[in-house]
Amino acid sequence: MRIGVVFPQTEIGADVGAVRAYGQGVEELGFRHVMAYDHVVGADPAIHQGWQGVYDVRTTFHEPMVLFGYLAALTSLELVTAIIILPQRQTALVAKQAAEVDLLSAGRLRLGVGLGWNQVEYEALGQEFTTRGKRVEEQVELLRQLWTERSVTFDGTYDRVTGAGLAPLPVQRPIPIWFGAQSPAAYRRAGRLADGWFPQMSPGPKLDEAKAMVDEAAVLAGRDPSTLGMEGRVNWTGNAEELNDLARRWRESGATHIAVNTMKAGLRSVDEHLSALETAAETLEPRKG
Repeated sequence: MRIGVVFPQTEIGADVGAVRAYGQGVEELGFRHVMAYDHVVGADPAIHQGWQGVYDVRTTFHEPMVLFGYLAALTSLELVTAIIILPQRQTALVAKQAAEVDLLSAGRLRLGVGLGWNQVEYEALGQEFTTRGKRVEEQVELLRQLWTERSVTFDGTYDRVTGAGLAPLPVQRPIPIWFGAQSPAAYRRAGRLADGWFPQMSPGPKLDEAKAMVDEAAVLAGRDPSTLGMEGRVNWTGNAEELNDLARRWRESGATHIAVNTMKAGLRSVDEHLSALETAAETLEPRKG
């Protein structure tokens, strides 16, 4: 089981020195990958009365593709989006950005994608919110063609490409696509289409039920469920024994990867995040993964 970290998007701030220190610091601690969440714009609660979203216009998010282009030059970490909100972005542009990150990182990109929940963000990016589930399936098909074929012709419901292609192509052909999933429809989609998936719960009966749906969908699609990756998250609470126990439960549940999340733990600086991860590394021993 490979052990990585969740980039503290909402807490690291805008200081490029802190971003550099974090990336280099987690690699020195032995973690294998860095995972980044994605939001392009945040809603202003003063305009959107009664806003109940987790994030808003004050919440900081570094753009994952640009961030990974930077970290690719500074570290040898695997770079994981978890997740890019794919249907609110132009498919060909995502393909190009991902191919470039994969090239600059020598094949270290894992593209996690999902549907998102923020209608305000979809509007700002000029995309339709209500068709996002259907669109993402078509996008995945087109992404894989763009990453593996020199010239692509594709006539879909949402995207059209006529005799065009990317140059240069990525190192990984195709780049692995993982899905965020937290509903039966998303579990089935992951089983049919994904190279791996990110459960949105902790190990236990609900995870077992979700995994069974993913595996069943994979079998029905003629795929081997054992080839699908699964990555869980473990939240840092300051208790190393609790962290180790949760990591053990993920391993027993069949996780191929986990990521340690230090956000919402009362940490006030990049140094405090790295200090927490140092303790986590002493407990989890990520170099052995």
